[in-house]
Amino acid sequence: MTPPVFAELVGQPDAVATMSRAVAAADAIVRGQPQDGQGMTHAWLFTGPPGSGRSVAARTFAAALQCPNGGCGACQACHTTLAGTHADVRFVVPEGLSIAVGEMRALVLRAASSPTQGRWQVLLVEDADRLTEAAGNALLKAVEEPPPRTVFLLCTPSTHPDDISVTIRSRCRVVPLRQPPADAIAEVLRRRDGTDDQTAAWAAAAAQGHVGRARRLARDPQARTRRDAVLAVPRRLTGIGAAFDAASALIEAAEAEASASVTETDAKERAALETALGAGGTGKGAAGAARGSAGQLKDLERRQRSRATRAQRDALDRALVDLAGFYRDVLVHSFQASVAPVHADADDLASAAAEKWPAESALRRLEAILECRTAIEANVKPRIAVEAMMLSLWRG
Repeated sequence: MTPPVFAELVGQPDAVATMSRAVAAADAIVRGQPQDGQGMTHAWLFTGPPGSGRSVAARTFAAALQCPNGGCGACQACHTTLAGTHADVRFVVPEGLSIAVGEMRALVLRAASSPTQGRWQVLLVEDADRLTEAAGNALLKAVEEPPPRTVFLLCTPSTHPDDISVTIRSRCRVVPLRQPPADAIAEVLRRRDGTDDQTAAWAAAAAQGHVGRARRLARDPQARTRRDAVLAVPRRLTGIGAAFDAASALIEAAEAEASASVTETDAKERAALETALGAGGTGKGAAGAARGSAGQLKDLERRQRSRATRAQRDALDRALVDLAGFYRDVLVHSFQASVAPVHADADDLASAAAEKWPAESALRRLEAILECRTAIEANVKPRIAVEAMMLSLWRG
């Protein structure tokens, strides 16, 4: 029987089956019963494209390991793990562009202790591909000599050495996740969010296999407006000046979206830290405490700037994926392929573009977008990369 907690995963039957077997074997270990030796191991690597549910899979797996009922989804262990508040589940969620060695060493040290409340001590690293080399080495030492009843859950896009070191990969059991099919995403939107059939089908297709993106498109009018602006880019590219204007508009839209997503969190963090440091205090020593807090506030600001940079890049990448989907639809029309369009509401524009451009031109434009994503991933300044892309899109 599949643990109910895995219902959070969309379109991943093979991964769910693998984790279900592991949960049963883990329960046998906790109870001191024999197990087959194939179900459970101390290190797991969840891989898959963006939006496939890597972090969801890892969190639900952690919940099922801590649950005395094998992942019922209703008990305190399940609720606290999924909420990120379980005492024996450590989460590493990078707020910036990388995970530093100091943070990893501290968490590995804590994960080496025995469980205090739960059945396992779990260290869950989202975006493990963002580990610095030193942080990866700190994690490797722990994975090579795992403490008893400690489990490491790592999430990366792939098993490529650029995403995870070969030595860490060799010590993990890999759980590959696929891009969820559009019909599975649409069903989730209908069942969980009450989205109507037409909107659910449209959002699932437009999100290109990204569950979180589909939910935003279905529920957030601003997300739909930003997408419409991105799909209008091909019509705006009428000259060199227009190409630079389009690049500026795309960058500014990404910055605005990122700012909206982090502003509230930043304000709450600063207020909480100032309160903890005695802001507004009038008692003896208050002035000295205020002077001593400057370093901690500066460190918080540094982390928040790093998080804002990552949020901007993530927002820009979502826009580039939408734009790539349009040129993919142009190619579909060029070759008269019998596949559904990504952007059904812009299909007429894609059809008109296919009549105007040769297939080779559409393909060059699509490649320019993919090259832009690669350049930004390699830390090229986003504005420079996007401007170069827009010029390539204009030239065709």
